[in-house]
Amino acid sequence: MCAAAAIARRAGDPQEQARARDLACDGRWRVREGVAIGLQLWGDVEPNAMAEVATMWARDAHPLVQRAAVAAICEPRLLTSPREAARAVAVCATATESLRSLSADRRRDPDVRTLRQTLGYGWSVAVASDPAPGLAAFHALALDDPDVAWIVRENRAKKRLAVLLTPSPPHEHA
Repeated sequence: MCAAAAIARRAGDPQEQARARDLACDGRWRVREGVAIGLQLWGDVEPNAMAEVATMWARDAHPLVQRAAVAAICEPRLLTSPREAARAVAVCATATESLRSLSADRRRDPDVRTLRQTLGYGWSVAVASDPAPGLAAFHALALDDPDVAWIVRENRAKKRLAVLLTPSPPHEHA
């Protein structure tokens, strides 16, 4: 895990980025989590470069690479501006659309299930960081797909998003 984090932290170097991408597909979840942590650490110092890699990885054919992108960019401490929040929402949207495009058989694959699980919290982090545009993208998700509907349900249950979805009580005028 630590080695994977150290490699991903240096993903600005093309060779290290390729190594990190390979490690994002590792069979061990701790190694995969190390990649996400390393990308986040890189994002602390080079947020634009990390967001570019996350955007690219969200379009990767491998669901675990997409998962690393979502897990890396959907970190509250990294989402401090509308631009960063928009990038996180875009990464979630890209990965969600990729999942949506898969056949029912392919969706049973454990790697795809892992991506779905990550999207089950990632959207709420991205949306909460800049609610107005984030909610618009979140509400635009097509609920006719069972996996997307599950992702929406899971995110709605997260407190950070639930408070944004609950209407404010009317104010009484004295």
